[in-house]
Amino acid sequence: MKNIEVNGMERSIPKEVGDVQQLLHHLGLDNRILIVELNRQILNKEAYDHPIQDRDQIEIIHFVGGG
Repeated sequence: MKNIEVNGMERSIPKEVGDVQQLLHHLGLDNRILIVELNRQILNKEAYDHPIQDRDQIEIIHFVGGG
């Protein structure tokens, strides 16, 4: 297991979750419009293959429609 922080909360994720795209899939967010910040750096969608390390800090913002 890897221990990371997602949106300010500690989480344990399986070691098989190796990059940001896999994390989004693991969290059920891979089909949403998102902004992802990894260790205080905003990632472009093309960089979602960036590896996740133990103790990384990740912020995920997703948009919700409504009116």
